[in-house]
Amino acid sequence: MKQANLSNKNIKSSKKVADFLEQNNLHKKDFAQMIGVTLSYVYNIIDENIPFSTRSTTIERIATVMDIMPEEFEEYIIEDDPMPFNENLHKIKEYIKKNEMKVVDFLKLFERKKRLKIVDILRGKEPLPIDYYELSTFKEILKINDDDFFELWKNVFYDYLKKGGLDLEKNKMLLDKMISCAKDYINSETRHM
Repeated sequence: MKQANLSNKNIKSSKKVADFLEQNNLHKKDFAQMIGVTLSYVYNIIDENIPFSTRSTTIERIATVMDIMPEEFEEYIIEDDPMPFNENLHKIKEYIKKNEMKVVDFLKLFERKKRLKIVDILRGKEPLPIDYYELSTFKEILKINDDDFFELWKNVFYDYLKKGGLDLEKNKMLLDKMISCAKDYINSETRHM
C-alpha cells in the first residue's frame, strides 16, 4: 500500500467535509447514515476533536457521497489492487450524470436505511442488486427506459451467474430461453400494473 500524493490536498479533510455538508444542505445525521458511522463521529471529525479517519472504507464512502476521488484526502492509502472495471456500475453512474444529479442527491432519493448500501454499490464494494424489483428503484429514480433497464438487469444477472461458476457460452441456449421468458413475464407484469 502506498500513501496517496496529490497536489489538491491543501484543504484539510475535515474542512472539505464541512464545506460539502454546508454547500449541499446535508444534515450531519444523514451524512453519518450514508457513510456508516455515528453522528458523534461526524461532529468529532468536523470539529477536529479526533483525527480524520485513515480507514480506506470510511474514506471511500465519504468520497463516494461527495463524488470525488478518495485520493483527494491526504489520509487515504491507495490499495495495491485497483477495483476491476464494472460496466453495469459505470452505466448507473452515467445515468446519474445524464440526469444532472449529484451523487448526494441520488442517495437522498432512497430510504435512509438503504443509503449506506447504495454508497457501497457506487464505490464498487457491493454488487448491484440482482433482484429485478429492487434494481427497478434505480430505473425509476434515473428514468431508465424499459429496454435499457432490462438489458442492464440481464447483464447484472449474467455477472451473478458467471461469478457463481456458470459457463455462459456453454449454457447460451438455456440462458437465451430464460431471458426470453423473463422478458415476456416482466412485460406482462408491467402491463397489468
